[in-house]
Amino acid sequence: MMFYSTLIMSSIMAISGTSWLTIWIGLEMNLLSIMPIMKDKLKSTSEAMIKYFMVQAMASTILLFSILMFQLASTKMMSASTYFILNSALFMKMGAAPLHFWYPEVLSGLSWKNNFIMLTWQKIAPMLIIINTSFSILFISLFIVFSALLGSLQGFNQICLRKILAYSSINHIGWMLASFLCTHTIWLFYYLIYTLINMNIIIILQKMNIFYMNQINKLFSFNLKMKMMYMLNFLSLSGLPPFLGFIPKWLVVNFLIMNNFLSLSLILIIFTLLALFMYFRITFSTFSFFYSKNILNYKNKISYTIFFINFLALSGSFIQILSINMI
Repeated sequence: MMFYSTLIMSSIMAISGTSWLTIWIGLEMNLLSIMPIMKDKLKSTSEAMIKYFMVQAMASTILLFSILMFQLASTKMMSASTYFILNSALFMKMGAAPLHFWYPEVLSGLSWKNNFIMLTWQKIAPMLIIINTSFSILFISLFIVFSALLGSLQGFNQICLRKILAYSSINHIGWMLASFLCTHTIWLFYYLIYTLINMNIIIILQKMNIFYMNQINKLFSFNLKMKMMYMLNFLSLSGLPPFLGFIPKWLVVNFLIMNNFLSLSLILIIFTLLALFMYFRITFSTFSFFYSKNILNYKNKISYTIFFINFLALSGSFIQILSINMI
């Protein structure tokens, strides 16, 4: 509990810091808080911890270097190049492409609980710091395109579900960065929905102790309706209408077009269609083949609260459209 509380406090400290030094201290506290949480019974955890520590330490060093450059900067040109270095360090911290080399490798060595923290909470501090700094639209657009492209293409041939969710996260980072160009409210809305869908997926995978594609075929073999309902979460994560994951993407595309980012919105839509194949690979066996109902009997019972949240996450867009029409 102590490390969880310092993890939350350090992120809040980094977001609300009044000086660059306070922000840097907050990010360092965040790194030192998550390292003990990462330690688990899995054999691959130690390797993942070392990789994560080295990358974060390198990004923190670059961040500190850019902060020192700010103090010494005398010209405006110097200041603009310093912002490039600063933002690059923050992009590396969150795992945005093309600085994503460490992200899938680290996530594939962690437990599902730690995966959820890495996919959601650890993105808050770097993203909000970037929102509150001045950034070049061309520079951030480069990261948006790379994240959308590499996040969709590199997830094609993966069989490890943790790596698939990592590449999915990189793809969603592209969309979240695109929401910076619109309004901050859309970023918050996108982030909360992304967290909710990930929670629905990861809770079940953790309970059933599933890590690979061949294991997910036998999931909920005793109840095919339940299985179908669970698999729809992956389609919701891909942003397929009429599920909840479609609404934030719809809003981002709408605001990008309103602000004349036409080519960027077109690139994001095309690469999301490529990413759709990655999610269909997971769900295809459920939607096309009939499995015997008595393949495996799980001892872990799934509570109906989880499936109620699941239902809300799936039918969210339908509820929202109805409520808008009523208003």
